Amino acid sequence: MSTIDQLDLFAGQEPGFDTAFATARRVELDATSWVEHVPAWLTGGDRLLRALVTGAAWEQRLRRIADRMMVEPRLTAEYPDLAVAPDDLLRIAAAELSRHYGVPYDGLWINYYRDHRDSTGWHGDWATCRREVCTVPVLSLGAARRFLLKPREGGRSVVLTPASGDLIVMGGRCQRDWRHSVPKQTVPAGARISVNFSSRLQGAKG
Repeated sequence: MSTIDQLDLFAGQEPGFDTAFATARRVELDATSWVEHVPAWLTGGDRLLRALVTGAAWEQRLRRIADRMMVEPRLTAEYPDLAVAPDDLLRIAAAELSRHYGVPYDGLWINYYRDHRDSTGWHGDWATCRREVCTVPVLSLGAARRFLLKPREGGRSVVLTPASGDLIVMGGRCQRDWRHSVPKQTVPAGARISVNFSSRLQGAKG
């Protein structure tokens, strides 16, 4: 069954946001870093998932690992200007996040994990977070996949498994002092898209 066929199986619920962030659960990673999980922040996001799978400007990028350039096992679409993002729902989401977290989100970095074999290794979001303290929201759409965080210097991982419509927000010094990843898995899974909301304010050195 193709990805598009799988998406056709979803019910067509109208999209809506939890503007009160009522389900938010914050985990203090250390004295200066935190992560927040907001289950079902977006409901009825299946139309957005399909729109992005079929309409985003996907490309497969290279990443330097040690001394070699490797093909990333996922697809990426980047929209530094939110105004040209491929769906109005993304602009509404950015406005809600800006209001709640007090950061002017004006760009997007979108990743497409086509199935359980796609992944990303341990990293921090340096390109969009050049300040000591940043707040980085990530909206998950589609299949649930493990989202791991661990201290930069090594240590035990914090494991979250966001479902479709869930929001993961990394804050404080999380991008400096912690790393995150979406690992491969052996259990088959369908398409997952992560929408990372970025801000030119946070992307500039403070």
